[in-house]
Amino acid sequence: MKYLTQPVAIFALAATCVVAHAGGIAALQNFNTQTSKISGKFSQRVQNKKHTQVTSGTFAIQRPGLFRWEYTTPYQQTIVGDGKTVWLYDHDLAQVTQRSQNQTLGDSPAAILSNKIALNNYYALKEDGETNGVSYVRATPKKDDTGYQYIRIGFNGNTLASMQLKDSFGNQTDIQFSDINTQPQFTRQQFQFTPPKGVDVLSQ
Repeated sequence: MKYLTQPVAIFALAATCVVAHAGGIAALQNFNTQTSKISGKFSQRVQNKKHTQVTSGTFAIQRPGLFRWEYTTPYQQTIVGDGKTVWLYDHDLAQVTQRSQNQTLGDSPAAILSNKIALNNYYALKEDGETNGVSYVRATPKKDDTGYQYIRIGFNGNTLASMQLKDSFGNQTDIQFSDINTQPQFTRQQFQFTPPKGVDVLSQ
């Protein structure tokens, strides 16, 4: 069963590779102002009261507004944001869903990655301790209707270690990052998407 179909997760995904020794908030703010490109791998665990699902894949982000999130294991799913539209391609179902990017991201966790003003406009930040050498920042939505209780971002030295999210239903998402690159070479085609022939295309 597939649970997560948003780039959080991103999405959400994915503030990274910033100096944490000055404090988690300073590191996150530095990322927000200085980082324009980032790529890497992720391992994601989504847990609720009945099920736990583990997935993994790769991601690429170019600010403002461009991202690609590829789930490769145990199933294939592609999420692309081209600046105007978010495309979600489920390979197994041979189905593509397209949504307005502004409406889809809004002030969601993924907005932190694609929009520099989202972090300070939509979230209250506080230092959230250290565990096993990882320093955490807790970002709490300033509004009550975002669907998320909090986002917790962890840094290990100069590198992002993890991101944890808890939604309004109590579902917990834990993302571990690896092979982070803050100077990737992207092409415009990486952030474009054309539905393959023969798939169903749904608009929302």
